[in-house]
Amino acid sequence: MGAAILMAPLPAMAQETTGPLDLPNDVQLLAPPDPAIRKATAIVNGTIITETDIDQRLALVLVANQGKVSDEERQRLRLQVLSNLIDETLEIDEAKANKITIDKSEIDNSYARVGQQFKMTPDKFSDYVRSVGSSPASLKRQIEGESAWRRVLSREVEPFVSISDEEVTQVIKRLEAAKGQPEYHVGEIYLSATPVTQAQVEANANRIVEQVRQGASFVAYARQYSEASTAAVGGDLGWVRAQQLPDALANVLPQMQSGTVSAPIPISGGFSIIALIDKRQVLMADPRDAVLSLKQLTITFPANVSREQAQPKVTAFSDGLKTLQGCGKVAEFAKAMNAEVIDNDAVKVRDLPAPLQPIMLNLRVGESSPPFGSSTDGVHALVVCGRDDPETASIPTFEQIQTQMSDERVNMRARRYLRDLRRDAIIDYR
Repeated sequence: MGAAILMAPLPAMAQETTGPLDLPNDVQLLAPPDPAIRKATAIVNGTIITETDIDQRLALVLVANQGKVSDEERQRLRLQVLSNLIDETLEIDEAKANKITIDKSEIDNSYARVGQQFKMTPDKFSDYVRSVGSSPASLKRQIEGESAWRRVLSREVEPFVSISDEEVTQVIKRLEAAKGQPEYHVGEIYLSATPVTQAQVEANANRIVEQVRQGASFVAYARQYSEASTAAVGGDLGWVRAQQLPDALANVLPQMQSGTVSAPIPISGGFSIIALIDKRQVLMADPRDAVLSLKQLTITFPANVSREQAQPKVTAFSDGLKTLQGCGKVAEFAKAMNAEVIDNDAVKVRDLPAPLQPIMLNLRVGESSPPFGSSTDGVHALVVCGRDDPETASIPTFEQIQTQMSDERVNMRARRYLRDLRRDAIIDYR
């Protein structure tokens, strides 16, 4: 796109010249820049960040978002990736200044765990990373930065954060008083802003929200954009009550539906974007925590079968499910329908697709869900063979509450720490 603009013909006009070389002001390039030439984009305290570094890290972001990024958004992501690489460099440098080193074996082990999430060996995962335009070195650098920063915080920040017994006791009392009130599983993306950058940061936050609502990964954006310490875990704040959050966030949460993302919310020092992952009631049993023993029945169809051709079999499958007499008859029914049966004895209702959850909660043992699916992917039904209802939730332990409060304060101080590193850094943009 950039090359096309540079090569576009300019209107015919007299060329004004300027400077000692007597060059025209309206320079028209006759060839685009050579992308094979990689120049430094920034030098951070002597460490060079090149276009290649940005390209490789950007590729990881694009993969995490399944490529659902417009050309315009891609350019904005490049700027954010550069900012992240600068912060990453500052964090690694600060670790070295404090004589903190991350062993290669530790980085390799973390890299292998990431590969396991993709069900790949380290070697195959490396091949995959290269195939999407990145490199193992880029991902390992990110792992090193996250590990180094956690180690810095554990040495330079956490020892100076203390939570008194009285503070924890007050939280426990408030929890007891809040029994039955809503509790939320929240993800966050925090973007800092000053009065000078506020408009620009808000516009960037709005673009993030737009991308996530169109299907991009909130977790991926949190890892790349968020300036909170929760960025390393994809922005996951865990379960919180509205009262534990700043008032601006607390006022928004009750109005949100599970699985949605808020618009950017102005808070002290910047903007927050929150994702409501789930909700429940404080110290109350959640029916969706019931554990089911299920048999899944699946019927399949030949390739390219039409809906009309598949319908008779689907109708027979549906009618048979209505008269199914408990799990003891599933094998017989499956044989008659030429259906596949899969057993699973430990499925939480909340882990099922959202449309199925209320249906499964209302089924008795031995009953089946209505059929669901398609002739292309197969038509399924779930038969309830057992149910273990959840116990009433208990108050978090003293230690759990103390840890959460400590994490929140460490997070706040970590933001200030990184802000000071940025302020004192020598950064030469090229």
